[in-house]
Amino acid sequence: MELKRFEPSDYERVIDFLIKINSKSNDHINWNWARFEWMYEHPMFDKSLLSRIGLWIDKNEVVGSAIYDMFLGEASVLVLPEYYYLYKEILEFAYTNIKDDGGLKVAVADDNELEIKLVEESGFQKDEQTETMMVIDLNEPLNVNLKEGMSFVHLDPIDDYDELCWLFYQGFDHGDNKEECMKENKVKSGARPHFNPYLSITVKSEDKYVGHCSIWYSDKTDYAYVEPVCVIPGYRNKGIAKAMIYEALNRVRELGAKKAYVISDMEFYERLGFKKIKHYTFYLK
Repeated sequence: MELKRFEPSDYERVIDFLIKINSKSNDHINWNWARFEWMYEHPMFDKSLLSRIGLWIDKNEVVGSAIYDMFLGEASVLVLPEYYYLYKEILEFAYTNIKDDGGLKVAVADDNELEIKLVEESGFQKDEQTETMMVIDLNEPLNVNLKEGMSFVHLDPIDDYDELCWLFYQGFDHGDNKEECMKENKVKSGARPHFNPYLSITVKSEDKYVGHCSIWYSDKTDYAYVEPVCVIPGYRNKGIAKAMIYEALNRVRELGAKKAYVISDMEFYERLGFKKIKHYTFYLK
């Protein structure tokens, strides 16, 4: 067994590990391979901290990990079931290396009695922060209804970086100052190795980009992951988000996905047919 600090060359091993752990149960589906890939090239993800990530290696495969979520202070602590004896060690590594001035938070599924026991024995206490996973079965095609005058287009995260940043900036309610947006997004994202342009959908209304939805899928899994979804102010409540999400779900269904997950507890997703499947509580030390 080897404990090593993450290096960029470990990227694919981490992807494989996240796929493997979620093939065994959905206890950690909130931390799936797509969430890691989306986060890894996010402009706000601090890559100067990569060595704070710990990997437990057995026979050249990752069997456990401690990974910070964007910044220090929050971590995923994961281990394959047959290696649960490492959990407290991984948790201690995370606390030592990933905590911030407020300590460290980790999310644990409410029905995972073993992990709750282990985090509490390690001095973590239940926090108010929670996280919900929702799922939709992709048994049948969904009806996509995009209003006249609008169309689905593709913005490439590399070639069209500025346009996407500006769309996200408005869509996630950061404001309407484009100059400020460009100042805050100087660090351009790199190419995501498993990114499928076909599953990245932007809505254009006349000469303006007004909404975006990406969905992630690997043929090594039977599920997809929705992230991110946004519509800019002034274009909300016009059916754009529903149309984008349904279009994305139809496309990923064509590729073989049987279901799709989203991190949310919004009633909006329930109206689209998503159901709450897993609830997580954060524990703080």
